[in-house]
Amino acid sequence: MNIETKCVQAGWQPKKGEPRELPIYQSTTFKYDTSEEMGKLFDLEAEGYFYTRLQNPTNDSVAAKICAMEGGVAAMLTSSGQAANFFAVFNICEAGDHLIASSSIYGGTYNLFGTTLKKMGIECTFVDQNLPEEELAKLFKPNTKVVFGETITNPTVSVFDIEKFARLAHSHGVPLIVDNTFATPVNCRPFEFGADIVTHSTTKYMDGHATAVGGCIVDSGNFDWLAHADKYPGLTTPDDSYHGIVYAERFGKAAYITKATSQLMRDLGAIQSPQHAYYLNIGLESLHLRMKKHCENALAVAKYLKNNENVAWVSYPDLEDDKYHELAKKYLPNGSCGVLAFGIKGGREESIKFMDSLKFITIVTHVADARSCILHPASHTHRQMTDEQLIEAGVAPDLIRLSVGIENADDIIADLAQAFEKI
Repeated sequence: MNIETKCVQAGWQPKKGEPRELPIYQSTTFKYDTSEEMGKLFDLEAEGYFYTRLQNPTNDSVAAKICAMEGGVAAMLTSSGQAANFFAVFNICEAGDHLIASSSIYGGTYNLFGTTLKKMGIECTFVDQNLPEEELAKLFKPNTKVVFGETITNPTVSVFDIEKFARLAHSHGVPLIVDNTFATPVNCRPFEFGADIVTHSTTKYMDGHATAVGGCIVDSGNFDWLAHADKYPGLTTPDDSYHGIVYAERFGKAAYITKATSQLMRDLGAIQSPQHAYYLNIGLESLHLRMKKHCENALAVAKYLKNNENVAWVSYPDLEDDKYHELAKKYLPNGSCGVLAFGIKGGREESIKFMDSLKFITIVTHVADARSCILHPASHTHRQMTDEQLIEAGVAPDLIRLSVGIENADDIIADLAQAFEKI
């Protein structure tokens, strides 16, 4: 099936007499007839549902849809995009380990890796993703376990060179994780370029309507954990909490997601609610239509801003003179996303005045929504970062993140125009 059909049809496959629409299995627990049947589930010897913290039929159907869209072998939903990124890394890293991440990633993820994981004994080296391979190769250590980047960075709208980082990661025997939130599998499928694991904040374009917080992890099944058994003992040595199961041997290509579900979700419990998964599924059904409109509108707005005398700079990879345009043509030939970044002449104060003058384009923390919204990262999402960290992440004090919605492009531009008149 093509991606448009997968958006609508993948995941829930009703049998004769079952509901055509995915049901909400709003139950914490599931019944079995014998103690032995339940015991086999707890020993991972049988498939089935027994407690929603681990698995739920609604959640699994939506995860299967996203898995099909990305071209993976297994997937799981989480309570948020942050939980997805945490689980994705923590599933293969432990105290004493090291990871490499692009410095341009979302501020919340930057803080997760640089501060919270550090408290857990996991060190992160943040890198300029535009550095040549030979310089990046020098940053790998014997205890490096994973490389992480975003297809399109939030909020700087830079394009990640997936193939370059896949080569680097694989040459050092580690997997590449790519957060594909902004591009979505409609516009980019990182597995086709060598990524091993993909994460999403499903809160964004996948849901598309700011109704449900959620996340997802998808595994390509391509990374050979047993070939690097010494690096990944959690997957290649017995798990005493499950009677000595070796995930990579027992579950093959599904090992990574099985471990994340049966171990991390069991112990940390960051499950997405079945009701939120149901909302997410509705959003996914129109994702291919919305992404096309988001990109069309964003390009029109970017061209308007490019020619506006009040604007100092614009960053949007679909613009032909953008520094990431060549990478966008390679990885995002059908369009990047609806998010762009720009700066206003006059700096931070003028930026705030401009944003406060907007009418229907609203100031919200959210991004990648059907409705146009705007944010000033240095004052909002990235305010916990120092000026030095902001500069390292490419977040200038005047950077404004504009998430262009699916309204009429002329109306979006008109609202921007009247706000410019105020300054």
